[in-house]
Amino acid sequence: MSTDVRTPPAAPGTPAEPRRTARARRRIDWGRYYTWAVLAWLFLPILFMVAFSFNDPAGRHNITWQGFTLHWYENAFAYPELNEAMFNSVSIALLTMLMSGVLGTLLGLALGRFSFRGKQLTNLVMFAAISAPEVVLGAALLSTFLMMGVTTGYWTTVVAHVMFCVSFVAITVRARVITLDPRLEEAAQDLGAGPWTTFRLVTLPMLFPAVMAGGLLAFALSIDDYIITTFVSGDVTTFPLWIWGTTRVGIPPQVNVMGTLLFLVGVILAVANIVMARRRR
Repeated sequence: MSTDVRTPPAAPGTPAEPRRTARARRRIDWGRYYTWAVLAWLFLPILFMVAFSFNDPAGRHNITWQGFTLHWYENAFAYPELNEAMFNSVSIALLTMLMSGVLGTLLGLALGRFSFRGKQLTNLVMFAAISAPEVVLGAALLSTFLMMGVTTGYWTTVVAHVMFCVSFVAITVRARVITLDPRLEEAAQDLGAGPWTTFRLVTLPMLFPAVMAGGLLAFALSIDDYIITTFVSGDVTTFPLWIWGTTRVGIPPQVNVMGTLLFLVGVILAVANIVMARRRR
C-alpha cells in the first residue's frame, strides 16, 4: 500500500517568500525609473523652450544662455507677422477641434453601436488616414483642391485639418461607446425619456470625456501641423510655417514665449478635462 505524500506549499513568512517579494519590488522600482526617464526625455525639449524664453541673447540666435530676463514676455507681441501666424494657428485649431469633434463623435457613435453595410470599409479608411504619411495626404488634398478649382488658403487649411483629425476623434469616441452600459439608456427610455432626451441627458454625459479627449487631440494635431499645411495653406502663414521661415535669419525669443504660453494653455485644458472626468465619476 503506497502512501501519496505531497509537500505542502510554503507558508507565508518562509525564506522563499521574502525573496520573491524583494524581486518583485525590484522589478516595480525599475519600471518606475524607466517611466520617469522616458517622461524626462520627452519633456526635455519643452523645458529648454521654457528656459530660453527667459534668456537674454546678445545676437539674433537664441541658442546659448546669456542671462535671465523678463523682457521678452513684456514684448511678446512685438512682431506683427508672428502675431498673425499665431492667430491663424489657434483659430484653425479651434475650428478643427469643433468640427472634427462633432463629426468624429457622430462617426464614433455609429461605428461603436450600429452594424451597417460598409462599416469595415469605414474602419479601413479611418485607419488609413491615420497611418498614411502626411506628405501623401497633403499632396492628395492639394490635387483635389486644384482639380475642383478651389484657391488654397485659410479655409482649405481648415478642411484639410478636419479631414485628418476626424479619424482620431472617431476612434477615441468609438472606444468609449463600446464600453457603455446599454441598460442605462434603456432605463431612461422606460422612465419616459425620448431618443433625444436620452442622448442629451444620459449618452452624451457618458461620452463627454472621450469627446473632450478627442477634441484636445485634434487641437494639438492641428496647431503644430507643418507638412499638410505647407501643401494647402496658400498665402496663409501659420505658427510652424513662420518659425521655419525665420530659421535662416535667427528665431526671436518671442517664439519661445508664445510656445511656452501655448504649452501652458494645453496643460490647463488637459487638467480641466481630468478634473471634469473625475467629478462625473
